[in-house]
Amino acid sequence: MAFQKPSHTFTKIHLKALHTNNFKILFALSFTVFINTLSFAQDIPKKGKTINRSVNDTVVTTVVDSLPIPEINEKTQDSTLTDSVPPKKELLEHIVTYHAEDYTKFNQKKQKLYLYNQAKIDYGDMNITAGSITIDYTKNTVYAKGITDSIEGYTQKPVFKQGTNVVEPDSIIFNTETKKALIFNSKTEQGEGTVVAQITKKENDSVYFLKNAKYTTAENLDDPEYYIKLRKAKIVPGKKIVTGLANLFIYDVPTPIGVPFAFFPQSDKQTSGLIIPSFGEQNDRGFFLQNGGYYFAISDYIDLAAIGDYYTNGSYGVRLESTYSRRYKFRGNFGFRYENIINSERGFPDYSRRTIYNLRWSHSQDAKANPNSRFSASVNLGSSNYYQSSVNQVNSGAFLNNTLSSSISYSKTFQGEPQVNFSLTGTHSQNTRTETISMTLPTLQASVGRIFPFAPKTGSKKGIIQNINFQYNVRGENKYITTDSLFFKKEMFEEGKTGFNHGIPLSTNFKLFKHFSLSASTSYKEVWTLKTIRKSYDVKNRTVSTRTVNGFDSYRTYNFGTNLGTTVYGMFNFEKEGKDVKIKAIRHVMRPSISYNINPAFDDYYTTAETVNADGLTQAEVDEIVGNARLSDIEYTRFAEVPIGGPPNKNFSSSMGISLSNNFEAKVRDKDSTATEPKKVILLNNLNFQTAYNFAGDSLQWSPVRISGGTQLFDNKMSINFGATLDPYALDNNNVKVKEFNISNGGSLFRLTSANINASWSLSSKGRKEKDKNIDENVRSGGRADDLFGVSQDFANQQINGNENKDKDKDEESSEFYNYKIPWNLRLAYAVNYSNKRRENEISSHSLMFSGDIELSPKWSIGASSGFDIKNAGFTYTQLRFERDLLSWRMNFSWIPFSERTSWNFFIGIRSSILKDLKYEKRRQPDINLRSR
Repeated sequence: MAFQKPSHTFTKIHLKALHTNNFKILFALSFTVFINTLSFAQDIPKKGKTINRSVNDTVVTTVVDSLPIPEINEKTQDSTLTDSVPPKKELLEHIVTYHAEDYTKFNQKKQKLYLYNQAKIDYGDMNITAGSITIDYTKNTVYAKGITDSIEGYTQKPVFKQGTNVVEPDSIIFNTETKKALIFNSKTEQGEGTVVAQITKKENDSVYFLKNAKYTTAENLDDPEYYIKLRKAKIVPGKKIVTGLANLFIYDVPTPIGVPFAFFPQSDKQTSGLIIPSFGEQNDRGFFLQNGGYYFAISDYIDLAAIGDYYTNGSYGVRLESTYSRRYKFRGNFGFRYENIINSERGFPDYSRRTIYNLRWSHSQDAKANPNSRFSASVNLGSSNYYQSSVNQVNSGAFLNNTLSSSISYSKTFQGEPQVNFSLTGTHSQNTRTETISMTLPTLQASVGRIFPFAPKTGSKKGIIQNINFQYNVRGENKYITTDSLFFKKEMFEEGKTGFNHGIPLSTNFKLFKHFSLSASTSYKEVWTLKTIRKSYDVKNRTVSTRTVNGFDSYRTYNFGTNLGTTVYGMFNFEKEGKDVKIKAIRHVMRPSISYNINPAFDDYYTTAETVNADGLTQAEVDEIVGNARLSDIEYTRFAEVPIGGPPNKNFSSSMGISLSNNFEAKVRDKDSTATEPKKVILLNNLNFQTAYNFAGDSLQWSPVRISGGTQLFDNKMSINFGATLDPYALDNNNVKVKEFNISNGGSLFRLTSANINASWSLSSKGRKEKDKNIDENVRSGGRADDLFGVSQDFANQQINGNENKDKDKDEESSEFYNYKIPWNLRLAYAVNYSNKRRENEISSHSLMFSGDIELSPKWSIGASSGFDIKNAGFTYTQLRFERDLLSWRMNFSWIPFSERTSWNFFIGIRSSILKDLKYEKRRQPDINLRSR
């Protein structure tokens, strides 16, 4: 760009009012308008040059002659010719606007424009603000600098903006014609970091050259805690920084960490690149490189990180991690981990080699994507001992996982009358202790919406007839039960079992005596299967053998049930006239319910095991060989292994169920004196009682009374749940339940057979903000959504989220001294279980888990996750954590002091994701020999 000389346009006259003289003011304005209207400026050509008259002028003239001139299809040319000197642009490409608070002064002789105090110039995408700006029209330069104040010092430093690039120097010289600039002591943001340079040369809009520059991500640029010194560098804003010799300085102290040249990507978008591994040594595997690989920025919607571990004894591991997202469509992540673990050396007696793997996939669909269909996935499967055997510290938080589970489902709704719902689901459940795997591939479910054949076309449904409704449900399962060794092998699929359940429920409901609600229902069920079983008893070998019979088979069942219930409200008012009592009232809500169910006998589907190898044996001899159980007692149903389940009962059942649920709330005086209404407090969320009586039973007709309840205390910070089972029948001398009531046997009305209490409590200091513990790894691995079992020790990947807790309390920000109120948080989980079914009278389990963090200072925090087994008097899995906030750096230390997972891990590195490879890690990994015992 170039600034127009004042002679090329209207001259701006700046007047300062000293005293009013109307005549002189009017004369000056008239003279100015007259001169600018009738005068023109033209450059004088150099001597010796002649005007070339061969150039056509743009003015068109018409020649008039008395003779007729034939029409020629070309324009006549004027005899006036143009100047041979190329004309200069008389107008700027953009409008120039400038402003200054104190004054704007133009020196006609020097052709300079001076702007002072809060000066500002805008031209196109360029903007300069400074305390003082000088524009030299003869040299086409702009010089911007700050102003010096006797009190504040050097203030109003220049800020140069062009597009998205911002430079904050001490001073700047900018050439408006060549677009080049010379910048002194500049501070430029480049990506996550800032470049501080003594001298910067702006070559054009996209290239800067630096000398003696500093690159840092520190917030305090005047005294950064670290920086990378760049002797000579080239910056392409928004793309890259290329430098020669560079090394790391910590508080202006040089370190030997340096490179002869370096490249810093500065793209705003995701870019592919190397992931620098951590290195170390482990006694039983030698030296290692861990968590190194390559990051692939595939597109704006999906990425992929290929990470690997290698040990010099031959062990290695591979991890593939991918995240994908499409706004308003779906989002998810995928991960696959494989480890080949070698112990000791080949030829030694303790040499072993094994492979473990784990597959995780999480997918969720946005509700706006398609309201009538939905697809979701939550997969976590692999080797049962993966989390216990893995040598990568990223899996530390999932060490105590006992189960792995997965679910993939697709559902579709067909709108209409009636509505039809359809879903396909694949599930997986894996016990990591027994290595048993149960899978359904797939489960089909479909249903037709409720149909009210007698309901009126308009208005609400009333009465027993109008509320009659029925629907159709179908469920099909293809189930496999296998182990780790047979997973997805031929034997697994050979043992698959298939079943279909068709159900037609019919129900109605209506009001009885205005305050009672009565419902009645009956259902018909038909089950299909492709495999049944046959059992036989080998008397000689005293074994029961089971064989599978292939072929279609089915059974049909039906039942009837009814339920009568109501709701009773009670209010206990404690308010007294003239007194402001603390407890205003207590509200009690009771929901009693009585149900009656009839289940016919389906003994036709039950049979007795056949006897084999019993030739020549009498029934007495058979009974003697079998023992206490007679052969006729070995009864079974051929549908016992159908995935849907076999016939519900062999004998006729006619039972009544009794239940009572309670809810207690209180209205108390609010501590807030401005509140106009009492505060509602929940005393008991629920208190439930359940039992049943079997009219068709010949003994033990009463079922045990089951009690359950729960509540929240201390502003919902503490949650308590409890339960108990009370049995009305007595035990004989062999601790076997008999058909005699316990009270008739000299005991109490009920016998307490089991009880449990579970409590969780979350505490924190006032104003304490929970730190991001990055527990997503625990959740994705099937663990707890808290840190009671510890967290991942992969600090290198967590540091990109290390800017948590940046927002301090206002009291801390306003004072240089540390607040005496030390921030902290504590989480407690308590569980106790009591068992007394056969007069054990013992605490079967009793434990306390706890985790917490405390900030000893604004920069130091410690945390722990542990538990205590009160019954066995010992600590459970324990993890201790220490963290130091080093401003731009982060230091972590994690220690598992005992158990088979004993290990520690130290890490220090830069928070910024672009420089996260500047790190140091040292660790002692768990002993694989100890874990394999």
